[in-house]
Amino acid sequence: LSPQMWTNSINQANKMALIAWAKETGINLVQINGQRRYGGPPPDWVGDPPPAGTEVFIGKLPQDMYENALIPLFQSVGELYEFRLMMTFSGLNRGFAYAKYSNRRSAKQAIAAFNNFEVREGCAIVVCKSTEKCELCMDGLATSVSRRELEALLRQVTEGVLNVTLYASPCQKRAQLALLKYSSHQAAAMAKKTLMEGNMRFGGVEMRVDWLSPDLKQKLQSCEEKPSSSRVQRGKCLGVPKRAPMSPVLRNTLDHLNTLCRRQYLGTPLFLTKCIQANPNGWLRFWCQVVIPGCPVPFSGFTWVQQDGQGRSGHEEAKVAVAVHVLRLLGES
Repeated sequence: LSPQMWTNSINQANKMALIAWAKETGINLVQINGQRRYGGPPPDWVGDPPPAGTEVFIGKLPQDMYENALIPLFQSVGELYEFRLMMTFSGLNRGFAYAKYSNRRSAKQAIAAFNNFEVREGCAIVVCKSTEKCELCMDGLATSVSRRELEALLRQVTEGVLNVTLYASPCQKRAQLALLKYSSHQAAAMAKKTLMEGNMRFGGVEMRVDWLSPDLKQKLQSCEEKPSSSRVQRGKCLGVPKRAPMSPVLRNTLDHLNTLCRRQYLGTPLFLTKCIQANPNGWLRFWCQVVIPGCPVPFSGFTWVQQDGQGRSGHEEAKVAVAVHVLRLLGES
């Protein structure tokens, strides 16, 4: 059974019911980067998007339930501006969704009506006000990375970047932390998903991406933007475990690419890798992308790799493969 046939066979009856419902109602559902969306704006919408406080979070959904059951339910208390259902590669939902209403009153009514509501017998869902966070933190950046360089690269792989601010990392020595501000909660959530699932590395160094917590935000506000390297070295570590050193093959390959990019004034490469298929024999298929500031188009493609049993992850093997390919395209063997 091929991966595509296997995916199509999961929850087939409900998928067909969804297709029939969408055709009958004329509702258009668009799936982009792991979420399926209705509206934003809906048909015949006039005016600006709804203000903050109009979106609700919906959790504990049965994974085989789709918009043909959910949209009519949540439309029953008010006009929906947008409905977003988070999806897996198999076509099941990820157990949560977001509904944005045309006004705050409808959002409050949805919470009152549907929090702890049983969408099926024994399946009570959670409905609460969406936090609508718009800020992320990215920790582990090298001290040599500039704000302008990071912002340019983020604009190539994410949408809605408003501002990037650099600080000394409070968790890692000789490293920086970036505060990333996005235009909306949806843009920030999609950026977080892209950066986390893409196993993002900047200049060969792995980074951690998460929502910006209020405590960390308050701490950063008392710091100077992008302090000197001497101050970074004096920063106290908050107990983050040390990462295992990279293998010589990985380190040499990435160093070669980084050196070439510096020599040709192309900027620091940004790696994104995502495992999309795993075979029983140990082979892994990865989608890979390398963004180089001085190159107008990112290098993207797919590769098969197999873990070598020496402690390297599949993501590291994929980075070796894609780095070798990029080196060849740039005229290096």
